[in-house]
Amino acid sequence: MLKKFFVALGAFWIIAASAQQDSTSLSSLNLQPMPRHQQISQVVTGLLNSEAYHKVEIDDELSKKVFKEYLAAVDYTRSFFLQSDIDRFAKDELKLDNYLQDGKLAFAYDVYNTFLMRAEDRIAFTRTLLEDSMDFSANDSFEVDRETSPWSASKSEWDKLWTNKIKYECLSMIATGKDWKSTSDVVRKRYDNYERQLKKMKSEDVYDIFMNSFTTIIDPHTNYFSPRVAEDFNIGSSLSLEGIGATLQTEGEYTKVREVVKGGPADLSGKVLANDRIVAVAQGDTGEFVDVLGWRIDDVVSLIRGKKGTVVRLKIIDAKAAVTDKNKEVRIVRDKIKLEDQAAKGEIQEIKRGKTTYKAGVIKLPSFYYDFQGAKSGDKSFKSTSFDVKMIIDSLTKIGIDGLVIDLRNNGGGALLEAIKLTGLFIKNGPVVEVKYTDGKIDVESDNDPSIAYSGPLVVLVNRFSASASEIFAAAIQDYGRGIIVGEQTHGKGTVQTVADLNPYLFLPKGENAGQLKITMAKFYRVNGSSTQIKGVIPDVALPSLYASKEFGEDESPYALPWDQIKGADYTKTADLSAKRSQLVEAHNNRMKKNNAYKFLLEDVTSVEIARNRRYVSVQFETYKREIDKNEKEKKAREAQIEKLEKDGNYQKDLILREGLEVLLDFKLIKS
Repeated sequence: MLKKFFVALGAFWIIAASAQQDSTSLSSLNLQPMPRHQQISQVVTGLLNSEAYHKVEIDDELSKKVFKEYLAAVDYTRSFFLQSDIDRFAKDELKLDNYLQDGKLAFAYDVYNTFLMRAEDRIAFTRTLLEDSMDFSANDSFEVDRETSPWSASKSEWDKLWTNKIKYECLSMIATGKDWKSTSDVVRKRYDNYERQLKKMKSEDVYDIFMNSFTTIIDPHTNYFSPRVAEDFNIGSSLSLEGIGATLQTEGEYTKVREVVKGGPADLSGKVLANDRIVAVAQGDTGEFVDVLGWRIDDVVSLIRGKKGTVVRLKIIDAKAAVTDKNKEVRIVRDKIKLEDQAAKGEIQEIKRGKTTYKAGVIKLPSFYYDFQGAKSGDKSFKSTSFDVKMIIDSLTKIGIDGLVIDLRNNGGGALLEAIKLTGLFIKNGPVVEVKYTDGKIDVESDNDPSIAYSGPLVVLVNRFSASASEIFAAAIQDYGRGIIVGEQTHGKGTVQTVADLNPYLFLPKGENAGQLKITMAKFYRVNGSSTQIKGVIPDVALPSLYASKEFGEDESPYALPWDQIKGADYTKTADLSAKRSQLVEAHNNRMKKNNAYKFLLEDVTSVEIARNRRYVSVQFETYKREIDKNEKEKKAREAQIEKLEKDGNYQKDLILREGLEVLLDFKLIKS
């Protein structure tokens, strides 16, 4: 499904609604394309046709896909449009390829203006519903997952859908003890705010949505950035953000966390994860929560961002929570995100086996970083992943360690060069990754330094959010037989992007900006010839994941580039670990049979899968209340169990790390 408007929380946009906007109805906004949009459409279409790694025919098949994605982007929950609207739009379903090539945008704006008209109707309907107390005694339900549901075929069907939708929104408060007046006030304000947000929509915003509905068909990492979004993307890339350190996107009426910046305040809180949805924001420790459902993402950003050292509180729907679970509240102190916050850090962890205590070095690596400015200036001690890890390894080996763990969990990647150089710290020399470009050319990137920083037992920890450069390093360690990979299947991002300014391709009046195009231009392959795309890296010792579903991986998008294979590079394995691997897996399985944290993890995986596949929730008070009470009771019982087990020393908070250490020790002790 198309993901829209992702921005880093370093951006600061203030869009003030004019008095005229406040008094203007949504249906009379009549947004229209700007003159430059025609040129941009033609240039973007041409560039994607000639420069994209994955060539897509600009034809009727593409037109159908753009049609589907654009409607999904505008009305994600299929709650605003009527089937009659869709039937009218469908007359242009096979013409969008021509419209894009010719720069004709009337269709895109007709769809959005119709959406504004329907939104105006539904907001008015909601206000009417909230005038009197609603009846929660009927045995009705609300469809919470409407991604593939039909649009309403009639006014009565439409009203029924919205009545149950508003009941659902009210029940989440009434079931926790709020009275009707305070509940209806919250929901009314929510839709008042939503209306104000829609009135702020500009021509540029509609164009953004439409063009990204096209670019996502090429592949999910190809994006058009309007001038405003391009500016924010560049700020985000500089790692000098004063906010919470997260990347957001709009999904329907929700503001969703797309990615958490390693070392940032959100990451350090331990409570904000990718795919969480932010529903309210409050300033300081005592400020009132502002409901942000349906807000423009730039306005949500302006609420979250603020001065360094100040507090912001978020109400969040947990990505893995049941639809009836309470929202979690997260307190975060805003801070500036600096390169050093993402630097490698090392420590010693002890592993007890019988009467013997072993020491393991653990290096936590949040990202693959490289100080380009420092390198350019000739600073011999400039910050880089490989330099810092080498220093940490030297320090750990002086102390004396029995093995080393490299922790790449939640490491979304970074500098390719550093993934290569880091691999070189553990192998003598040889190829690390193959890169295939748009023109079919294949480059083999190698480590040419014969020195080795560490030759002892090695374990690499990964999870679903280990991506890109992390996958290159983990794959190389696995292919060379240099170490054991422990954890979850990785993300599966095996593509390379570049960002191009569009202004040089257009003739625009002075001062106008066309924005940027982020385009996929290459693909990564392991030294054995297998792509890391989609499949990622499968651990040697695998643990179940709460984030195993497609929505947390590269294959979330139906347009993700496929996995494939090319001829492998010429490399020599450090060791053949196949026999040892079988013994390590057997020892791991035996440990897990008696591990309480593992037992709870399996229970949670089942619960999350049930919650993820759930489409309907009751809006009958007694049924709804029973469910939230049951969920709360189970949650408290689990917390009590964990507290008792922790007191008895029978619970591991970080299962992957603790099991990684056990596997490391097995790796050292098992004789092949």
